[in-house]
Amino acid sequence: MTEVAESVVIVSTIGEGDKRVGRLTLNVPRILNSLDAEMIEIMLTKLVEWAQDDSIAAIYIDGTGEKAFCAGGDVHELRRSSIENPGGPCTYAENFFAREYQMNYVLFTYPKPVICWGHGVVMGGGMGVMAGCSHRVVSERTRIGMPEITIALFPDVGGSWFLNRTPGAIGRFLSLTSAHINAADALYANLGDVFLAHEQRHAVIDALATADWSDDSGENGKIIDEILAMPPEVELPEGIVEALMGEIDALMAGDDLGAISDRLLAYDGDNAWLAKARDGFAHGSKLAACWIFRQLNESVDYSLKEVFDTELRLGANIMRHPEFAEGVRALLVDKDRQPKWQFDSVHDVPDSLIQRFFEEPAGAPDMEYPW
Repeated sequence: MTEVAESVVIVSTIGEGDKRVGRLTLNVPRILNSLDAEMIEIMLTKLVEWAQDDSIAAIYIDGTGEKAFCAGGDVHELRRSSIENPGGPCTYAENFFAREYQMNYVLFTYPKPVICWGHGVVMGGGMGVMAGCSHRVVSERTRIGMPEITIALFPDVGGSWFLNRTPGAIGRFLSLTSAHINAADALYANLGDVFLAHEQRHAVIDALATADWSDDSGENGKIIDEILAMPPEVELPEGIVEALMGEIDALMAGDDLGAISDRLLAYDGDNAWLAKARDGFAHGSKLAACWIFRQLNESVDYSLKEVFDTELRLGANIMRHPEFAEGVRALLVDKDRQPKWQFDSVHDVPDSLIQRFFEEPAGAPDMEYPW
């Protein structure tokens, strides 16, 4: 194995032969490997380079530490960019999103197999990385969530694509409530592919190092399938979501967010997970709930490029509005957990205001696709 250490991403290769596996390890465990602009630049550059390198048969992406693959993006820097230039353009934040979405698009369309070892916390931007990979491994400690409503953002890393492809209303529910799910739920919701114990990563890496790779990406994908088919050494955690699908679908039914909000806030059942999800929605930004709901609904039939184009537009407009900065302040800066949201209810949010978030922002960067 050859390795070159970077400050925030470790770039290395697995194997010694003519064909190797490129490895990217997110390397800021003190902040749960949250993505910043430098990390994204390293990952995007190497992914594009390795896509053209015949000696690289596949990609393996993981994170340093035992707690998280990736807890999202570095929203402190995004907030700083947002408050430095109210009304925008918010240059750092908007360029961050443009490059992050390019990286996500590359992963979703990568010409070679990509394994993501999704151990521990996988949220927001981390989910954006994992969702685009061809082989998504979850472990006994995987915790997946899209918590953007808590800081007045939205599932902005291709969420409009992969959340709309979950069974029933799971994607809508996770987006509006910031609810967390485990490995069993991820497999059921098509947000993960394989369950293995975290300790089995060593055996997987050893097998990748000695695999007989070919020049055919499809054949290499089958080799990875066989490697990941090893029996899990721990028991799969008990899932929550599948047994609750009837209630989830009933709570999220219809195209009227006001009615959905009323049903969810009125939930008084005895299921603790649903009650926590209700509270997540109650404490989240109602303005964000509106743009989350509209983006998911409008993007159901979008192409992948249309998803990322519209997410970039929405993200730029959100950075130019004070709701996001206030959400980050309350949750992560002052940590008082008392955000002063602009609206108390989704019923109070004017359609004309939401419309502005879906219009082209002046001076925003355009999406550039490497292929």
